[in-house]
Amino acid sequence: MFSDEASDSVTVPSVWRKQHESQRDTRGSQTSAVSRCEAEVQSVSRTSSSTQTEPEPLTQLDPEAADPPGLRDFLQRVEEEVVGELVSNARSHAFDGFQVNWGDHSQLVSCLHLLQHPVAQERGLHVTCVSWSCTGSVVACGFGRMEDGGWSTESSYVCTWNLDRRGLNPKQADLVLDVPTAVTALCCHPDQPALLAGGLYSGEVVVWDTSRTQDPVLALTGMSAESHREPVYQVSWVPLQKRGEFGVLSASSGGRVLLWTLDSDQGRFVLDAVFAFVRQQVPHGVSVKTRGGSSTVGVTSLALSPWDPDTFLVGSEGGLLLRCSFSSTTPAAVASEGQSVAPRAPAVFSFRPCSGPVHSIHCSPFHRNLFVSAGTDGLAHVHSLLQVDPLLSLRVSGSYVFQVQWSPTRPLVLAAATGQGKVQIFDLGRRSLRAAATIEQGGAGHAATSLSFNAHSPRLLAVGSTDGSVGVWQLSAALSEQRPRESSQLEQIANQVAE
Repeated sequence: MFSDEASDSVTVPSVWRKQHESQRDTRGSQTSAVSRCEAEVQSVSRTSSSTQTEPEPLTQLDPEAADPPGLRDFLQRVEEEVVGELVSNARSHAFDGFQVNWGDHSQLVSCLHLLQHPVAQERGLHVTCVSWSCTGSVVACGFGRMEDGGWSTESSYVCTWNLDRRGLNPKQADLVLDVPTAVTALCCHPDQPALLAGGLYSGEVVVWDTSRTQDPVLALTGMSAESHREPVYQVSWVPLQKRGEFGVLSASSGGRVLLWTLDSDQGRFVLDAVFAFVRQQVPHGVSVKTRGGSSTVGVTSLALSPWDPDTFLVGSEGGLLLRCSFSSTTPAAVASEGQSVAPRAPAVFSFRPCSGPVHSIHCSPFHRNLFVSAGTDGLAHVHSLLQVDPLLSLRVSGSYVFQVQWSPTRPLVLAAATGQGKVQIFDLGRRSLRAAATIEQGGAGHAATSLSFNAHSPRLLAVGSTDGSVGVWQLSAALSEQRPRESSQLEQIANQVAE
């Protein structure tokens, strides 16, 4: 305990002294003024913190405050001129047809897959034809061998690859069909992915059902008086009058185009129509070249019009190009003994003949009157169904052109497979008539025999080569995506008068 004298000698706040004067114990010395002063110092820091959020200047908070000097004057001064330029740009056509594409323009084509059947390559067989399934996931090819302008009669194959299959092996086909002779034509069914029509060097027409593992041959024409007796150069599926049903149209160098219906239950073909081509029934008296003085016009190519179910086009060995009608009732000037169906002469219009065999014809999917043809003259001729002479002729190659086809998505783009091993892709919307892109497959000494655009995956193009491979190429957006006003440009080409 402190004494009274000691207590009086200690300096303490007066308030504390008044409250505790009578008690005079040691607890009063524990509450020092220093302790309370520290608490007050902490409050000072809060006061210092509050100074960091000082009010903004009045000119920034007041919406009525003046703009920075000169800004409003500048905007008012240039307003009329800027608005005038915007209106002028809106009325201008300087950039019509221009489409921004942020993709990589450095590579217009690139090879995704190089598909091969090793046994066919070891035997030196060529890929003679390619076709995409209706789903766009399966590519099929036929094999054979062309030697010095003729065909080998040895056995061959039809192979398919499913590009959507996991673990795709480009050197192992998903399906291999053995064929007794060269496959000269191939066409996948437009609705049923398992069906595949083929034409053979022997003159036979066959339909395979790839879903049947034991016996995939669904129907075969065989060798008869009514079937083809010479190589079948083209087969196409044709819609019949009954909705959803298709027949097979086949063309042969024997001078006939045959329409077959398919009896799936009986596993056989039924001949529905015969169209014969002879020299004396060619329209307009055009001079026709035939083999050995024969009156028969050998058919080497065929195309169906996607716009008119009654129209089909035919190309011949002598360079003849004909527009034909399925509904023709004119009897053909050929013998019909022993045949259950009377031959008819379907040709209704003749175009300017080419200087050699017409290997390929294809109708435009974007214009009802346009088609393209190609053959041994190395040119691709763009025709109108309404004019005799071609509207445009493109120099494709110094060698043969084996196949030509329009793009399914770009109205002005077409591709041509050449005997020099190149596929030339043309864009008719360019100022130059030179190829916009070139695909080289197979190396020197090999020809590009066939090609096929993929309608479901428009950036894919299949190319067959004499080196026994099928290349699946990816096209850039510039070659596969339609551009503004492209259809109107195609219309301008169709409306021009041939020189």
